[in-house]
Amino acid sequence: MLLPLKMWRPCAGLLLLGLCAAADAGAAPKSAPVAPTPPVPLPSNDPLPPTHRPYHATRQTEGAKEYYFAAWGVDHLQARLTSSDNLVKFTYRVLDPKRAAALGDRAATPEMVALRSNAVLSVPTMEKIGPLRQASAREVGKEYWMVFSNKGHLVRSGDRVNVIIGKFVALDLVVE
Repeated sequence: MLLPLKMWRPCAGLLLLGLCAAADAGAAPKSAPVAPTPPVPLPSNDPLPPTHRPYHATRQTEGAKEYYFAAWGVDHLQARLTSSDNLVKFTYRVLDPKRAAALGDRAATPEMVALRSNAVLSVPTMEKIGPLRQASAREVGKEYWMVFSNKGHLVRSGDRVNVIIGKFVALDLVVE
């Protein structure tokens, strides 16, 4: 049954939903008002949007600075991404070479644990160079570094990481 044009307009949206009943030429359509449904967001492949950071960047507390100096003889602990984001560089400055000797121990295997992704990064070993870390004798006032492989970009800027080298543990470093 065809509806007159004046009856068609109010019923057009409801026809799509199958709610419009056949109407007589002189009668108004009888239907319940339908609220519009909100759009459903599509799922994203990325677990976190690029602007979201799980932690706010903070500086190291005075207590933490005193602990790392007293226990390990180091300060200025930093974790930074390289320009390609394929490596994470961990640096520290030596204030007491005897206590900082544990960080240069070749027998200790350094690891970086990313707290957001639960990934464990290791120091890559090059064929002719060896591990990408400084393992020479420590001197007062000098900065030393080691590089961790970030293949797959598991660590991002703003993430927090823990660095473990033998008995040495640096907690909650913010990656810059």
